[in-house]
Amino acid sequence: MAPLIHELKKREEICCTVCVSAQHREMLDRTLAVFGITPDYDLDIMEKDQSLSHITTKVLNGVDRVIKQADPHILLVHGDTSTAFAAALSAFYNRVPLGHVEAGLRTNDRYSPYPEEINRRFISSVSEMDFAPTAKSRDNLILEGKDPESIFVTGNTVVDALNYTVKESYSDEILDWAAGSRLIILTAHRRESMGDTMQGMLRACAEVCSSYEDTKILFPVHPNPRLLEAVHGIFNHNDRILLTEPLEADRFHNIMKRACVILTDSGGIQEEATALSKPVLVLRNTTERPEGIDAGTLTVAGTDESNIKKALISFLEGDDLSEKAKNAKNPYGDGCASGRIADAIIERFNRP
Repeated sequence: MAPLIHELKKREEICCTVCVSAQHREMLDRTLAVFGITPDYDLDIMEKDQSLSHITTKVLNGVDRVIKQADPHILLVHGDTSTAFAAALSAFYNRVPLGHVEAGLRTNDRYSPYPEEINRRFISSVSEMDFAPTAKSRDNLILEGKDPESIFVTGNTVVDALNYTVKESYSDEILDWAAGSRLIILTAHRRESMGDTMQGMLRACAEVCSSYEDTKILFPVHPNPRLLEAVHGIFNHNDRILLTEPLEADRFHNIMKRACVILTDSGGIQEEATALSKPVLVLRNTTERPEGIDAGTLTVAGTDESNIKKALISFLEGDDLSEKAKNAKNPYGDGCASGRIADAIIERFNRP
């Protein structure tokens, strides 16, 4: 949402008020600092071992208070987080029009990703303006009965964010550590993969890295306690695997630009890597971003330990994924999504 916030604040016709939930406190604060954003409302909901029910009820009550104070003409949410779901529900309860940024992504599997697939479906059921990143996302919404007049194909604002963060000249101690090696970036945090599945995914990466001495893995670890336990149990004794806390957006984007391949179960990273012409092995059994598969940048490696090993070894042994990614046209936008969203909002409220 950061580039969209900056775009809205430029427009004379719009008064933009920013509310954050702090569902992940430290990760949020770093991102706000990178983009120079100061929230008008901070719900500060984060608690240790918080559940989905806790997040939902705290955000629902918090956004209800904000709506009553700010009295907005429209409330915008992004994507499919529990924060976005609860904020959308609060907007509906208060009869405030809802705009959904990154609308229409679907896997058609209610438990993959979990709870995101159901979150975004609910948001679409109450939204009045849907900002779809691609034509396929628009088509998904139309198939579900949405009015085509309410859908705007804009590209995704995550691509816009790269315009703020990526630099041609960039140095970093992590890049110094990886110098002379093929750098693999790994991120994994999905709730549905926790437990044995996650351990198998991590073992696959560790074993391949051990077998290829010219590789190093950077793993910025999500602060989920269950994930931290699994990671340290498997990766502790490999000096070619670097574990860090989640990286600031600008730092992560610039390191990703200089990696050879990204392994991830994240949604946004699939688009960011595609925009940076980097090949991605998707550590999920399905993806709501099929455009990247068609473009040749994404390969669904799944969550099975042996399949992930095969996919990564195939890439390291000379798979043409890198060349496909380098030559692929980015299907997720041209970096101008925020301007299109702002234009659509102004046009709606200027209509007689």
